[in-house]
Amino acid sequence: MRSITVTMSVTLDGVVQGLGRPDEDTRGGFTHGGWGTRYQDDVMAREMADGMNRPGDMLFGRRTWQDFTTAWGGRDDGNPFTTHMNAATKYVASTTLEDAGAWQNSVLLRGDAAETVAGLKAQPGKDLSVIGSASLVRALHAAGLVDRYTLLIHPLTLGTGARLFGDAPLTEFSLVSCVPTTKGVLIARYDRRV
Repeated sequence: MRSITVTMSVTLDGVVQGLGRPDEDTRGGFTHGGWGTRYQDDVMAREMADGMNRPGDMLFGRRTWQDFTTAWGGRDDGNPFTTHMNAATKYVASTTLEDAGAWQNSVLLRGDAAETVAGLKAQPGKDLSVIGSASLVRALHAAGLVDRYTLLIHPLTLGTGARLFGDAPLTEFSLVSCVPTTKGVLIARYDRRV
């Protein structure tokens, strides 16, 4: 059985919306987009690169996949992150997407995300990693499918925006490691307790 690891940047008040750019996700009138970029440093880059060195497939929700397709698909800039993203098999869970041909090595998972991902997880194959895709993560978490989290906890509150965990079921995790960055971000890794 494959495992599922989620990597997510989150504020102290649990917001995950619009990390990278002011226009990334303005749903609900969100005006704080781009809040995470000023916290990047060499420690974060090293820790994220370590994660990219592990072989595995990727799993996306439709919105994040489309955003990443624009940002990473077709690029050939020698960046190891770009190389990893383009080479990996990318599964995209969607009920509305017609096909996944816009980005190489992408496979469309149609239907209910929790059901289709549970089926994928039960098959033999490489472990799955999720970057972003908060709506997908909430559905997978509620279905008990997430095995571990890498949370990049940023030292700020926003007060508004989509939260990672809304009405999540009681789930316990064990802290595996925690690395502070030079800019106050805590990179905390948690494994689900069985």
